[in-house]
Amino acid sequence: MSVLFYKRPDYVPKLPGPMSLTQSEIIAEKTHMSRTPIPAKLSFENIVQNKAQTPCTLQDFLEYLVYVSHDAENLQFWLWLQDYTKRFYADSPAERSLSPPWSTAGTFQRTRDVPHQPPKSADKSRFGASGYNFDQQELSTTPRFDKPSFIAGTANTQRSWAHSAEDADGQAELKRQACRLLTLPDIDLWDQDPKLTSPAANQPHRYEIDRIISHYLSSDSPRELNLSPQTRAAVLDALQHTTHPSGFSPACDIVESILRAHSYPNFIRWSLRNVNEPRARFIRRISVAHVVLAVLMAFFLALSNEARGWRLWCFPLLLIGLPVAIAAHKGICFFTHSSQSRNLRPWEQFSDAAAFVKSVDNDDDDDDAYSMTDRGGNKNALLDPFGPSNSYDHELWVEAYRRKKWSQKVFSTRNVRVRDETLRSIQKGIVMQSWLWGALIGVPFMVLVLALPKAGVLEKHDYYW
Repeated sequence: MSVLFYKRPDYVPKLPGPMSLTQSEIIAEKTHMSRTPIPAKLSFENIVQNKAQTPCTLQDFLEYLVYVSHDAENLQFWLWLQDYTKRFYADSPAERSLSPPWSTAGTFQRTRDVPHQPPKSADKSRFGASGYNFDQQELSTTPRFDKPSFIAGTANTQRSWAHSAEDADGQAELKRQACRLLTLPDIDLWDQDPKLTSPAANQPHRYEIDRIISHYLSSDSPRELNLSPQTRAAVLDALQHTTHPSGFSPACDIVESILRAHSYPNFIRWSLRNVNEPRARFIRRISVAHVVLAVLMAFFLALSNEARGWRLWCFPLLLIGLPVAIAAHKGICFFTHSSQSRNLRPWEQFSDAAAFVKSVDNDDDDDDAYSMTDRGGNKNALLDPFGPSNSYDHELWVEAYRRKKWSQKVFSTRNVRVRDETLRSIQKGIVMQSWLWGALIGVPFMVLVLALPKAGVLEKHDYYW
């Protein structure tokens, strides 16, 4: 399809409430029915693999999800699961045999040993986050685990976190945390036989899985995924028995569906804007004022007894106002586009000025006390799967941007170059479309205005007193 007739991706609204697999499929179906083809160079795979240029990099995607869409935990969890799946299958067969695959029915899968084969593009729905087919992975003997033995094994695992016998309070707290993560009542794990172990305690990456549970899956976790209770319970039940990536399958299917069908097309639509909302709103108002003024001039000149040539003065106002208004409606400014640049986002405007400042409202020992310095200065902060909450109300740029004058937001915002050529070509197409639609609407209107005869309603009269 020609860039001249390219249409932005439609906005995909988010369904309310916790997400289930059925709801995620509804979003995917709506997106499929109304989807506008997105260029291959801006595909979802290229963005998450960081192959696109700014403003469509992985960092830009994460910042959009944090500051605009407010659901960055989906991508953060999905990226971790991709990396974890690769690391899990890089382990030795002996280690992998301790964590057999987990089926959706809640039982271990028993399959013959077969080498891993990459998925075909036509069969991606059967694969997890990293493209691994959990139905066809090598598997040795698969013992079943019971909950009491798993609890005891978890206790032994938690004991290893406290390296000193003097840290009794810390050990007791870790014990209670382990019980809460597994949604179990508090029990005195230390009364168990200290020599009691379970296969679950020896499974590879068990400590990392417990951290993921406490960070994404447990209630009130820092980056809690918006999952239905049934899905959450299914994932937690699977992870009690195995650390195999297939244990995350119910959550992975929902998260990936939301990312591909909701977050990704909305991000592309938002990235096409080259100005922030205050300037876009100002341009829209000015351009609409030009159109209204042109229509009023044409109306009064048609009602007057003036020559028709005077009506041509309306045409420049109409020819400028219509295309600018159409482009501004899509977040495009002609002047900014002419320099192939875009406005800095609000969270990008203050990173240099506050690079040395920490938020005074947070304690020094608070792990969640991420200020603007942590977000802006450290570009990998959002990529950390075990980072703090994605809330940004405490970041310094929020208050600084709120105090910024309206005129500064409109006229004093710095620009940065748009480096992605595919995005620039789409923006160029939007500009050309705006001029085309402006001409298609403005020229017939002016022809009609010029064809109207003189009404003479506003003709001057001499009055004698």
